[in-house]
This record gives sequence, structure tokens and C-alpha cells, in this order.
Amino acid sequence: MITNLTPQELIDFETDIGECFKQKMIRAPIHLYHGNEIDIINVFQNIRKQDWVFCTWRSHYECLLKGVPKDILKKDIISGKSMALCYPEYKIFSSAIVTGNIPIANGVAFDIKRKNLNERVYCFLGDMTSETGCFHENYEYALHHNLPITWIVQDNGKSVCTDTKKTWNRDMLSCRYKAGVIYYQYNLKYPHAGTGDRIQF
Repeated sequence: MITNLTPQELIDFETDIGECFKQKMIRAPIHLYHGNEIDIINVFQNIRKQDWVFCTWRSHYECLLKGVPKDILKKDIISGKSMALCYPEYKIFSSAIVTGNIPIANGVAFDIKRKNLNERVYCFLGDMTSETGCFHENYEYALHHNLPITWIVQDNGKSVCTDTKKTWNRDMLSCRYKAGVIYYQYNLKYPHAGTGDRIQF
């Protein structure tokens, strides 16, 4: 594990960012985590410094656990970069585009295998994104080509305001995965974006 942050330290960071948003210090969308601290720390137990991490627009926890200093991360979030946090020096990349991180992560995994490098890719995605054709194509390709990539499906039951399970009439999203996927559910206290309070600039 790269850092030794506790669940409470992660919560405190997001709470601080939420307050900054409420105080109109952040003039851009933010997507906050809550409720998955233990799960995501467990995922990072196996992530090494040389490994790659690809995230969605909700990536504050991943950045912290990959080693990005809190002060640098907070500064970038306040400057409006919350949805597209990228730190090449820490091998962590975020995308504000739905499925935008998936083919890039798969391409990096393909290159790692081709060059026989001691690296691995970890790609985070949400529950509804895991239902897209883009994910299924890349997942099947990675699986059958034995690429060094692990997919992490974070199921908070939200796709903006849509319930993923009701949309697809399925109780368990994880039942179809053969291998290479870490799946967990969590309850997000925040809405899809923002803090739940209307902020008027």
C-alpha cells in the first residue's frame, strides 16, 4: 500500500471539500465520496507505486491513496479540476467522460503485457458504466488476452438520478463477471454531484 490514510482521514478531506463548495470557493462540479472508505482502502492494499490507476469523475479518494499530497489535491479541486484530476507523476488519471477511462486503461494494460513490465492497471468505474457496451468489449478483450488489469466496479446505486438495478431489472450486478473484477456496494450520502445544497454564484 502506498499510503496509510485512515477511513476518517478520507472522510475529513471530503467534508472539507464539501464545505469549500458550500462557501463558493469551487466554481465547478464536484463529485464526493462517502461510505466506501474501507472498501477502497482494501483495494489499494495491493496497488503499488509503479501501478496505474484510472478513475471516473469521482476520484478524490483514489488520488489520496495513490500518494497525491492533500494540499496539491485540494488546490487543484478548488481551481475547478475535480472531475478531471490527472497526475502522471503518480500514474493516476481521471476522466469526466462516461467510459472515457476504460479503453485508455485497457490500452496501457496491453502495452504493459507487450513490454513484459512489472506493472498493473486498476480501472475504477461506476455501476451504470459497468453496463455499457464499452465496458463489456474492453472487459472481454482484457480477459481473453490475459491483460494485467483489474476492474473495480463501485456500486452506489446511482447513475445521476437513475437506479441501475431497476433500469436493467437485475438484483446483483456482479453475477456475470468471470474474473478480474472487484465489485462492492456502498451508500453515498451525497447526491450525484455537489453536496445536496443549492449553490448560487
